[in-house]
Amino acid sequence: MPRVIVLDSIAPQGLILLDGADQIDYEVQTGLAGNALRDALTHFDGAICRSGVQLTAEVLANNKRLRAIVRAGVGTDNIDKAMATRLGIVVMNTPTGNTLSTAEHTFALMLSLSRQVAPAYQSLIEGSWNRKDYMGSQLADKRLGIVGLGKIGQEVARRAQAFQMQVVGYDPFVAAKQAAKLGIDIVEQVVDMLPMVDYLTVHTPLTEDTRHLIGHQELALLRTGVRLINCARGGIYDESALLAGLESGQIAGVALDVFETEPCEQSPLFGRPGVLCTPHLGASTEEAQTRVAVDAVNLLVKYLATGEVRHAVNTAVIDPGVLDSLRGYLDVSHRLGQLMSQWYEGGAQSCTLCYRGEVTQKETRLLTASFCAGLLQRALDEEVNLVNAEVLFRERGLELSEQSVHEMGAFSSSIAVEVTTTTGIFRLAGTLFGNEMPRLISLGEYRLEAYLDGVLLLFSHTDVPGVIGAVGTICGAYDLNIAQMSVGRAENKPGGAAIGVLNLEKIPPEAAIAEILAHEAIHRAKVIELPRSGELPAWLM
Repeated sequence: MPRVIVLDSIAPQGLILLDGADQIDYEVQTGLAGNALRDALTHFDGAICRSGVQLTAEVLANNKRLRAIVRAGVGTDNIDKAMATRLGIVVMNTPTGNTLSTAEHTFALMLSLSRQVAPAYQSLIEGSWNRKDYMGSQLADKRLGIVGLGKIGQEVARRAQAFQMQVVGYDPFVAAKQAAKLGIDIVEQVVDMLPMVDYLTVHTPLTEDTRHLIGHQELALLRTGVRLINCARGGIYDESALLAGLESGQIAGVALDVFETEPCEQSPLFGRPGVLCTPHLGASTEEAQTRVAVDAVNLLVKYLATGEVRHAVNTAVIDPGVLDSLRGYLDVSHRLGQLMSQWYEGGAQSCTLCYRGEVTQKETRLLTASFCAGLLQRALDEEVNLVNAEVLFRERGLELSEQSVHEMGAFSSSIAVEVTTTTGIFRLAGTLFGNEMPRLISLGEYRLEAYLDGVLLLFSHTDVPGVIGAVGTICGAYDLNIAQMSVGRAENKPGGAAIGVLNLEKIPPEAAIAEILAHEAIHRAKVIELPRSGELPAWLM
């Protein structure tokens, strides 16, 4: 009989389902850590957790019994997915259970901030009745900016429209026609919406792209009197910039449910006029906790009973032999997706992948899914893999198509990608050298050969003498070691357009990029961060 351990407190409805599950034995053991946790897990086939328990590599190592871990919630940062994958442990989550509760909490903070609910109530507690001190602002006819138009962002938009707000949004992976259906005006960059919004809310994961999305530099772009809300991830707003904006009067209000460091028991923001904070309560409703508990139990019971896998975050439900035969090209397509997500500009509308040569005889649908996983990896707060990538891609209103050309080109196999955005068409292509050496073979109109790993510095320039030397000199001045270099011409003659790709051993500082862009022959420079050579996503290991 399969045995299940519940490692964190979950809603009673989840335990009731476990009680009624035939052929399932379960125990609740909360508060475990270290050796006690590692030893306990060796006696169970499945585990259910929330965010409290830490399932590290050391805790999971050498476990020969555990088959599945289900997170009652979205985030799986407390689970070492690489170790779980190596041990054949399926990790699943419940990505939709918190959606409505988080959207509602966002609106609760927005309304409370606008109508000064907390300070007005505090004044009553202190025996004061002074209505004029708590003049509010209505939401109707105000403009709300939403960064991130996934499930939660879209639910916030629907509620805003019910309050007669105008909604403007940014999401590089939501098609304009999809946004139009939702009544959302799309902008191409976050900075485009900052001068026009009265309220700003964020619903994205915390990545290097979104960290300090609103910082000191952005304060001057914000409309005076703006109110900012964050129920997503701490660190998307720079808390020191929020404080500066409140002190200068640029920002009228700040409502935070998440913080750069949690638990956050002290902050210079606490107690300031115009500030409303809660201790990470976005998903803390009875309904949300019931939903994620029930979903988690159902996922685990079905897996243990039938082998059905849903919402897996670390594995793909495909034949292991097929996965192994495709591993090299899956790595190529995944890296191409990650590169494209950082290279293209504007809002994505459609994507076409063209497979040429021997690779057309393989399961190209899996390669397409791998590309989509790489493309969406930085944009979504949920785990993206071969199982869910294409669904998540199409859910955002993006068109996806495949083409196959059986004749070989310059290489025995190649994968070409074309992404159409609101600003133009962006193209790149890659191939596999040997069994495990991904290479970039074209970028736009330029043919080249570059390593698809680590830190890449891409710069487009006029093909004149001295450009490469100048870039190298700047890199040397900033102690940036160049591991590899590739240069491509649009035409096979000097004086035209060209592009350079440098593989660097660390991320260049902004000052270095500024100096490179100051060169009169260089038109664009972009830092791309890819996995290191041989580093694979958890679902591909």
